Formats: sequence, structure tokens, C-alpha cells
Amino acid sequence: MDKRRAKEIAASPVMINVTCNGEPIYIENINDTRNTAQIHPLNDPERKKEVSLSSLVEQ
Repeated sequence: MDKRRAKEIAASPVMINVTCNGEPIYIENINDTRNTAQIHPLNDPERKKEVSLSSLVEQ
């Protein structure tokens, strides 16, 4: 996913379906310098991790 789209999704008040390695996730924020996103699985908000933007797929 490109950085611009990831930022749009993170800022959107509407839930947009995004997966990381097939798992539905929520994008918390974007790290511009590292091209990564802070995410968590939809069913486990405490399990946060940082992943490459390239691993995110909009459904």
C-alpha cells in the first residue's frame, strides 16, 4: 500500500477493510521516515506492532 493511501485510511472516520498477512487490522499511525505503520489486529487491540506499508492490503 502506498503511504498516501495508508494515511487516508488511518485518518478516516469510516472503517476500511485492511489486512496484513491475511489478518484484518486497524492502522493506528504511519511512520513517514521508515515507511511503516503501527497496527493492531481488529480482535486484539493490545497486540500492537510495526509493519512495512508494503505488507498492508486494502480489501
